Amino acid sequence: MIKGLTGAGVGSFDSLESFVVAAARHGFGSVDAGGEEIRRLLERKGEDCARDFLLQHDVKVGCFGLPVEWRAGEEQFRSGLIQLATDAEAASRIGCTACCTYVLPSTDLEAVRFMAIATRRIRQCAQILDAYGIRFGLEFVGPHHLRTAWKHPFLWDQDSFLDWFDAINEKNVGFLYDAYHWYTNGGTVEDILRLRSDQIVYAHINDAKPVPVAEALDNDRLFPGEGVIDLVGFLKALNQIGYKGVIAQEILTPKPILGSQEDKLIRSATGFRKVYRAAGLE
Repeated sequence: MIKGLTGAGVGSFDSLESFVVAAARHGFGSVDAGGEEIRRLLERKGEDCARDFLLQHDVKVGCFGLPVEWRAGEEQFRSGLIQLATDAEAASRIGCTACCTYVLPSTDLEAVRFMAIATRRIRQCAQILDAYGIRFGLEFVGPHHLRTAWKHPFLWDQDSFLDWFDAINEKNVGFLYDAYHWYTNGGTVEDILRLRSDQIVYAHINDAKPVPVAEALDNDRLFPGEGVIDLVGFLKALNQIGYKGVIAQEILTPKPILGSQEDKLIRSATGFRKVYRAAGLE
């Protein structure tokens, strides 16, 4: 499984190239990037040189974020579809094969209506992405405080999402499977083992503070190996079902993390090394 970085935990870089170089220096094989960052890389280097640059550093662009605001009004949603096609085309040119978004566990819309709207819109996005050979990862969000942040409960667990995937009925749709959301749902190793590897598009790794699970905040995470989540079990289970994709670090915090960017990269690499070795993966 490929060790990956997002900007959440190490901060932003002045270019995608500098992010790739830093990731490679610390033993990572993937970075996340926005569609605009990918397009700028292509503008500066051209497609062949951009691909060669990534190959030279043995780093892929693992995922780009969904540029469509699918939770708001119809006009705003439709206007974002053009951007999605543009981003997907650029991503496909450098070999990026995943796009991801999160799904909040509550909504101000009546839940049945929101389900109908969300299913149609997610399906439309998936169809555009599939035309460019890109898979679409949906992330269930587990922290309890977000389940009541808006008026009506929605979906927040693995089994609900599996049912939703059936309703969406697009072959390129699967999980963005996040360790923090697995943990805050009371997830078990057995839950992961019930999945097929092809049902997981992407994965996130992070850790939690030693507070009651119901009090764990979405934006108060730790680096891998610094908290109480069974990341060894998480990684072993993903490996056992044959998942070979990216495990990307995503550390959300209420305040900026102290230290230089190099300090954060070292802390990230150390955390990955700790949990990967404990899981017998290196």
